[in-house]
Amino acid sequence: MAAMSVRKPETEATHRAGFACFVGRPNAGKSTLTNALVGQKVAITSNRPQTTRHTVRGIVHRPEAQLVLVDTPGLHKPRTLLGERLNDIVRTTWAEVDVIGFCLPADQKVGPGDRFIAKELAGVKKTPKIAIVTKTDLVDSKTLAEQLIAIDRLGEELGIEWAEIVPVSAVGDKQVQLLADLLVPLLPEGPALYPEGDLTDEPEQVMVAELIREAALEGVRDELPHSIAVVVEEMLPREDRPADKPLLDIHANVYIERPSQKGIIIGPKGKRLKEVGIKSRKHIEALLGTPVFLDLHVKVAKDWQRDPRQLRKLGF
Repeated sequence: MAAMSVRKPETEATHRAGFACFVGRPNAGKSTLTNALVGQKVAITSNRPQTTRHTVRGIVHRPEAQLVLVDTPGLHKPRTLLGERLNDIVRTTWAEVDVIGFCLPADQKVGPGDRFIAKELAGVKKTPKIAIVTKTDLVDSKTLAEQLIAIDRLGEELGIEWAEIVPVSAVGDKQVQLLADLLVPLLPEGPALYPEGDLTDEPEQVMVAELIREAALEGVRDELPHSIAVVVEEMLPREDRPADKPLLDIHANVYIERPSQKGIIIGPKGKRLKEVGIKSRKHIEALLGTPVFLDLHVKVAKDWQRDPRQLRKLGF
C-alpha cells in the first residue's frame, strides 16, 4: 500500500525560532531595548558608552515564536586590545544571527559612527536588517520624521535594503511589541530553542558580576568609564542556616588599572564602595530570589585592558 503523505492541519500555526542581534554605536539604547523586549533586566545599562562587554542573550517567549536577542558591545574604533576583542565579538555575532536590528538614537543626527557601522552592515549580504530608531521619547515628531528620512537615505546610499524602519521608545514602552511583531516573521520556522521560562543563557555568576559593575560605574562619571572589571570568585549558600532563612555568600573582586583609581572606587572612609554594595545587592537579590551577603574587594590589575594575560584572567 502506498505511503500516505502527512500534512499539517491548516489550523496548526507555524512556530518560528531564531536569533536577532542589535547593533549600533555605543550608547544607542541596545541593552535598554533588550530588557524591554524580555520584560526583565538581562543586560546592564549605563549612560557610559561601551557598557556591554559580553554577548548577553535575552529570550522572548511568544505562543507562535521564540525570539533570542543577542546584545553585543557597540562597534567602535578600538584603542586597546579589549576594544579589538569586543569588535571581534560583534562581527562574529553578525555572521551567525537570522536578523540584525541596527539601533540609531532619535535624538542624535546620523554621524560618522553610524556610517562606519552601516558600511560594515552593507557587507553582510544575506541577513535581513531592520533599522530601529531608539529613544523617540526624547524628540518631537518633526525631529523624528527627519531622522527616519535620513536613515532611509543612508540605506539607499550604501545599498542596504531595510526590511523595516521602526521608531521605538524602550523607556516609554512605545512600539516595543510592534518591533517584536516585525522581527518574528524574519526568523526561520522551527521549535523553541530554550525551555519556557528561561529569560537568558548568561551564567548567574556573570550576571552578578555585571550588576556589581553597573553599580560601580554609576557614580564615577567620567573618571573610570572602561577601567572597571568585576570577577565573582565564589557564590556559596551559608551553612547552618534554617531552611526558611537562606543566605547566599558572594565574594567578588572589583579590578581597576592603577593604584590611584582605588580611592575613587572606595571613596572617603569606604563610602562609595558601601553604596556600590547596597545598590548591587538589591538587584542581585531580585535576580536570584534569595537574601545575599556581598563581600567586595578592590584590586589593581595593572593596565588590564592592554594585557592579554590579564584579559584572559578577567574573562575576555
